[in-house]
Amino acid sequence: MKLLLDQDIFAKTRRFLEELGHDVIPVAQLGLAQASDTDLLKKSEELSRIFVTRDRDFGGLVFVSGLGAGVIYLRMLPSTQEAVHHELGRVLKIYSAEKLKAAFIVVEPGRHRFRKIPK
Repeated sequence: MKLLLDQDIFAKTRRFLEELGHDVIPVAQLGLAQASDTDLLKKSEELSRIFVTRDRDFGGLVFVSGLGAGVIYLRMLPSTQEAVHHELGRVLKIYSAEKLKAAFIVVEPGRHRFRKIPK
């Protein structure tokens, strides 16, 4: 799966996703470390990548402003990282890239919520 990682994603999460075989690009690699949230969502859509973040502000941009090509929001702290990684791995197995590109998914320890983005 093609993923664009927000600046706030832990390096351990990046390695976890790469070890699962996903095509991962951190925003800093594109020179977007200081980009606005709006610009990041536009870039993820332009690149046809699912955006992965720990910033809950993206929900408003997706549902109110209609931005983005799919967002995975990780609700985690360093202490819950392993449990969130386990659930994230499940999400990436259960749903196809096409389904994820049309959804906002909240991943928490032991569960996730899938919400289709209205288009």
